[in-house]
Amino acid sequence: MANLTGQERVRYVQGMFGGIARRYDLMNRVMTFGQDKAWRRSVIRRAGLRPGSRLLDLGAGTGDLARLGVQNDPTVHAVAADFTLEMMWVGRQRTPGLLINRLTWVGADAAHLPFPSDYFDGVVSGFLLRNVADLALCLSEQRRVLKPGGRFVALDTTPPPVTPLLPLLRFHLHTVIPSLGALITGQSEAYHYLPDTTEGFLEPEQLSARLIAAGFEQVRFERRMFGTIAIHSACKPVTG
Repeated sequence: MANLTGQERVRYVQGMFGGIARRYDLMNRVMTFGQDKAWRRSVIRRAGLRPGSRLLDLGAGTGDLARLGVQNDPTVHAVAADFTLEMMWVGRQRTPGLLINRLTWVGADAAHLPFPSDYFDGVVSGFLLRNVADLALCLSEQRRVLKPGGRFVALDTTPPPVTPLLPLLRFHLHTVIPSLGALITGQSEAYHYLPDTTEGFLEPEQLSARLIAAGFEQVRFERRMFGTIAIHSACKPVTG
């Protein structure tokens, strides 16, 4: 699972998320004890959107971040983009009628975005980066579609830090989460994939270095939930 690469990984991830689409949001609420809502609000705050801003929610899933963007400011133009159409279908069904016409849903691969360069004021994502087959290309594409001065913000899992809590965190990752996943979604395999990819993903400092290498500046991160979650933010340079 976590060691898959290239198109094999793409197909696996696409099928996995399609299979858990209907219960994805509920599972997120349960396994984070409801904290993921606050994390997403923090992502939108860090995006620094202004009236009339264009926002891309990449790997949008059911579109939580895109909805938050337009709920906070009805003048924001939000695009929810994902390559798992089942997730977006569920998200669109759950979008209140007043928001339907303020969101655009687009089927898109994070490695090959169908948007012009220098287009969005903010690009945000929730639990996308550890799933992509080519992280460098994914970051490059996000930088490309951002306007100069635009903000990048990503919420994702990160390997648990070595602290006295590490055994408890590993028990939660490898035992509690798969058990909850089987109970709530009927798809325990997807929630074995989550801890495997979490522990195999980059440390926040390493991801920050990748962002700098991709040409971002003002790169920062903040850990949450005993260090198992990180929110990264960065900016596309105004020049260069």
